[in-house]
Amino acid sequence: MSKLRVISGTSKGRRLRSVPGNSTRPITDRVKTSLFDILGQDIVGSIMLDLFAGTGSVGIEALSRGANFVLFIDNNNKAIKTIKHNLEITNLKKSAEVIKSDALAYINKAPTRKFDYIYIAPPQYKGLWIKALMGIDSEYHWLSKDGWIIVQIHPSEYQTINTVKVNEFEQRRYGSTLLVFYQTISLI
Repeated sequence: MSKLRVISGTSKGRRLRSVPGNSTRPITDRVKTSLFDILGQDIVGSIMLDLFAGTGSVGIEALSRGANFVLFIDNNNKAIKTIKHNLEITNLKKSAEVIKSDALAYINKAPTRKFDYIYIAPPQYKGLWIKALMGIDSEYHWLSKDGWIIVQIHPSEYQTINTVKVNEFEQRRYGSTLLVFYQTISLI
Protein backbone atom coordinates (compact mmCIF):
# COMPACT_ATOMS: atom_id res chain seq x y z
CA MET A 1 0.00 0.00 0.00
CA SER A 2 1.31 3.45 -0.86
CA LYS A 3 2.02 6.03 1.81
CA LEU A 4 -0.74 8.46 2.69
CA ARG A 5 -0.10 12.08 1.82
CA VAL A 6 -1.75 15.44 1.43
CA ILE A 7 -2.24 15.96 -2.30
CA SER A 8 -2.76 19.71 -2.60
CA GLY A 9 -2.98 22.99 -0.74
CA THR A 10 -0.99 24.45 2.13
CA SER A 11 0.22 21.04 3.36
CA LYS A 12 0.83 19.53 -0.08
CA GLY A 13 3.21 16.57 -0.07
CA ARG A 14 3.12 16.09 3.70
CA ARG A 15 3.18 12.38 4.58
CA LEU A 16 0.42 11.21 6.91
CA ARG A 17 0.67 8.46 9.49
CA SER A 18 -1.61 5.42 9.06
CA VAL A 19 -3.62 3.97 11.91
CA PRO A 20 -1.72 0.94 13.25
CA GLY A 21 -3.36 -2.39 12.49
CA ASN A 22 -6.09 -3.06 9.94
CA SER A 23 -9.05 -1.32 11.56
CA THR A 24 -9.20 1.39 8.88
CA ARG A 25 -9.21 1.52 5.09
CA PRO A 26 -7.56 4.76 4.02
CA ILE A 27 -8.76 6.46 0.86
CA THR A 28 -6.39 6.11 -2.09
CA ASP A 29 -4.75 9.15 -3.67
CA ARG A 30 -6.71 8.49 -6.88
CA VAL A 31 -10.09 8.54 -5.13
CA LYS A 32 -9.14 11.52 -2.94
CA THR A 33 -7.96 13.49 -5.97
CA SER A 34 -11.19 12.71 -7.81
CA LEU A 35 -13.30 13.64 -4.79
CA PHE A 36 -11.63 17.03 -4.42
CA ASP A 37 -11.82 17.63 -8.18
CA ILE A 38 -15.60 17.23 -7.80
CA LEU A 39 -15.75 19.55 -4.78
CA GLY A 40 -13.49 22.08 -6.49
CA GLN A 41 -13.27 25.57 -5.05
CA ASP A 42 -16.47 25.05 -3.03
CA ILE A 43 -14.28 23.45 -0.35
CA VAL A 44 -12.74 26.88 0.37
CA GLY A 45 -14.39 28.37 3.46
CA SER A 46 -16.50 25.25 4.08
CA ILE A 47 -17.21 23.33 7.27
CA MET A 48 -16.86 19.53 7.16
CA LEU A 49 -17.75 16.61 9.40
CA ASP A 50 -15.47 13.60 8.88
CA LEU A 51 -17.35 10.62 10.38
CA PHE A 52 -15.45 7.38 10.98
CA ALA A 53 -12.40 9.58 10.34
CA GLY A 54 -9.66 6.92 10.59
CA THR A 55 -6.42 8.66 9.62
CA GLY A 56 -8.20 11.98 9.07
CA SER A 57 -6.90 12.05 5.50
CA VAL A 58 -10.09 13.43 3.90
CA GLY A 59 -10.67 16.15 6.47
CA ILE A 60 -6.99 17.10 6.45
CA GLU A 61 -7.08 17.38 2.66
CA ALA A 62 -10.13 19.66 2.99
CA LEU A 63 -8.30 21.88 5.50
CA SER A 64 -5.18 21.98 3.32
CA ARG A 65 -7.34 23.12 0.40
CA GLY A 66 -8.98 25.93 2.36
CA ALA A 67 -11.85 24.54 4.45
CA ASN A 68 -12.48 26.72 7.51
CA PHE A 69 -13.12 23.89 9.96
CA VAL A 70 -13.29 20.09 10.15
CA LEU A 71 -14.75 18.02 12.98
CA PHE A 72 -13.23 14.53 13.11
CA ILE A 73 -15.21 11.73 14.80
CA ASP A 74 -13.87 8.24 15.48
CA ASN A 75 -14.23 5.80 18.36
CA ASN A 76 -10.87 4.04 17.97
CA ASN A 77 -8.13 5.28 20.33
CA LYS A 78 -5.41 4.56 17.76
CA ALA A 79 -7.32 6.53 15.11
CA ILE A 80 -7.79 9.51 17.45
CA LYS A 81 -4.07 9.54 18.23
CA THR A 82 -3.25 9.26 14.51
CA ILE A 83 -5.59 12.11 13.53
CA LYS A 84 -4.09 14.38 16.19
CA HIS A 85 -0.57 13.51 15.01
CA ASN A 86 -1.49 14.14 11.37
CA LEU A 87 -3.06 17.50 12.23
CA GLU A 88 0.08 18.45 14.15
CA ILE A 89 2.52 17.60 11.34
CA THR A 90 0.38 19.41 8.75
CA ASN A 91 0.02 22.52 10.95
CA LEU A 92 -3.78 22.32 10.59
CA LYS A 93 -4.87 21.58 14.17
CA LYS A 94 -6.08 25.13 14.85
CA SER A 95 -8.92 24.63 12.34
CA ALA A 96 -9.96 21.21 13.62
CA GLU A 97 -11.62 19.44 16.49
CA VAL A 98 -11.14 15.73 17.18
CA ILE A 99 -13.76 13.88 19.23
CA LYS A 100 -13.59 10.28 20.39
CA SER A 101 -17.14 9.05 19.98
CA ASP A 102 -19.20 6.40 18.29
CA ALA A 103 -20.20 8.11 15.03
CA LEU A 104 -23.79 6.86 15.12
CA ALA A 105 -24.29 7.99 18.72
CA TYR A 106 -22.79 11.36 17.84
CA ILE A 107 -25.14 12.08 14.92
CA ASN A 108 -28.15 10.94 16.91
CA LYS A 109 -27.64 13.92 19.22
CA ALA A 110 -28.89 17.40 18.43
CA PRO A 111 -26.44 19.09 16.05
CA THR A 112 -24.19 21.79 17.45
CA ARG A 113 -23.52 23.31 14.02
CA LYS A 114 -24.37 22.87 10.37
CA PHE A 115 -21.90 21.31 7.96
CA ASP A 116 -21.40 21.97 4.26
CA TYR A 117 -19.99 18.46 3.80
CA ILE A 118 -20.39 15.28 5.80
CA TYR A 119 -18.00 12.51 4.79
CA ILE A 120 -19.04 8.99 5.81
CA ALA A 121 -16.44 6.22 5.40
CA PRO A 122 -17.28 3.49 7.95
CA PRO A 123 -15.88 -0.02 8.35
CA GLN A 124 -17.02 -2.10 5.40
CA TYR A 125 -19.82 -4.63 5.15
CA LYS A 126 -21.58 -3.69 8.38
CA GLY A 127 -24.33 -1.43 7.03
CA LEU A 128 -23.01 1.46 9.12
CA TRP A 129 -23.18 3.86 6.19
CA ILE A 130 -26.93 3.31 5.95
CA LYS A 131 -27.42 3.93 9.68
CA ALA A 132 -25.31 7.10 9.49
CA LEU A 133 -27.15 8.36 6.41
CA MET A 134 -30.54 7.67 7.99
CA GLY A 135 -29.46 9.37 11.22
CA ILE A 136 -28.50 12.51 9.34
CA ASP A 137 -31.65 12.32 7.22
CA SER A 138 -33.83 12.18 10.33
CA GLU A 139 -32.01 15.16 11.86
CA TYR A 140 -31.20 17.05 8.69
CA HIS A 141 -30.16 20.17 10.63
CA TRP A 142 -26.66 18.69 10.49
CA LEU A 143 -26.44 20.00 6.91
CA SER A 144 -26.29 23.57 5.64
CA LYS A 145 -28.89 24.59 3.06
CA ASP A 146 -26.80 23.34 0.15
CA GLY A 147 -24.97 20.66 2.13
CA TRP A 148 -23.71 17.39 0.75
CA ILE A 149 -23.24 13.96 2.28
CA ILE A 150 -20.53 11.88 0.65
CA VAL A 151 -20.44 8.15 1.38
CA GLN A 152 -17.38 5.99 0.67
CA ILE A 153 -18.22 2.28 0.42
CA HIS A 154 -17.35 -0.85 -1.50
CA PRO A 155 -19.62 -1.06 -4.59
CA SER A 156 -21.16 -4.35 -3.37
CA GLU A 157 -22.48 -2.52 -0.27
CA TYR A 158 -24.57 -0.06 -2.25
CA GLN A 159 -28.33 -0.08 -2.11
CA THR A 160 -30.97 2.53 -2.80
CA ILE A 161 -32.08 4.14 0.45
CA ASN A 162 -35.46 5.82 0.93
CA THR A 163 -34.63 9.14 2.52
CA VAL A 164 -36.87 12.09 3.32
CA LYS A 165 -34.67 15.17 3.58
CA VAL A 166 -31.69 14.23 1.41
CA ASN A 167 -31.52 12.65 -2.02
CA GLU A 168 -28.85 10.84 -3.99
CA PHE A 169 -27.65 12.83 -6.97
CA GLU A 170 -24.38 11.23 -8.11
CA GLN A 171 -22.23 8.11 -7.92
CA ARG A 172 -18.60 7.68 -8.89
CA ARG A 173 -16.83 4.33 -8.93
CA TYR A 174 -13.07 3.96 -8.69
CA GLY A 175 -12.20 0.24 -8.73
CA SER A 176 -13.26 -1.16 -5.35
CA THR A 177 -14.39 2.23 -4.03
CA LEU A 178 -17.77 3.83 -4.64
CA LEU A 179 -18.51 7.43 -3.72
CA VAL A 180 -22.22 8.21 -3.37
CA PHE A 181 -23.32 11.84 -3.15
CA TYR A 182 -26.46 13.11 -1.41
CA GLN A 183 -27.76 16.65 -0.99
CA THR A 184 -30.48 18.34 0.96
CA ILE A 185 -33.84 18.40 -0.76
CA SER A 186 -34.97 21.92 -1.51
CA LEU A 187 -38.25 22.68 0.20
CA ILE A 188 -38.88 25.74 -1.99
